[in-house]
Amino acid sequence: MKEKLDKHKQQSPDYRLIFSDIIDKKFPHKREYCEKILRKEYLSAIDIMKLNQMIFGASGKIAENFNQKHKSYNKADILEILNYQKNNKLNNLQTSLKFKTSRNTIAKWKKLYSNLH
Repeated sequence: MKEKLDKHKQQSPDYRLIFSDIIDKKFPHKREYCEKILRKEYLSAIDIMKLNQMIFGASGKIAENFNQKHKSYNKADILEILNYQKNNKLNNLQTSLKFKTSRNTIAKWKKLYSNLH
C-alpha cells in the first residue's frame, strides 16, 4: 500500500504546497481554517475539493463546468465517496449532487467496487 501511495505522490502535483502558497500569499486569514486538512499525510480528491471550497468559496457555473471535465479519482477516492454515501444513507442522485458527478458514474463505481465496500 505504501508503494502505491509513493507511486501516486510521484505522479500527482504537490497540492499541499500549492494550497499553502495560495493561502500564504492571498488568504493568510484562512490558514488556521485549512490547517487540519493541510496536515494530513495524504490529500485525497475530496480533501482537495474541500480546500478549494474553503479558500475560494463557491465558483461560477463556467468554472464548475471546466473543473468537472478535469476531475479524476483514484480507487481510494472512489471508495471514500462510496463509504460517504453508505454512512450518510444517500442515494445515487444525492451523492452525485454532493460530489458534482453524474449518478451514472456513481452507479458504475458501485458495480465496479461492490465487493470492496
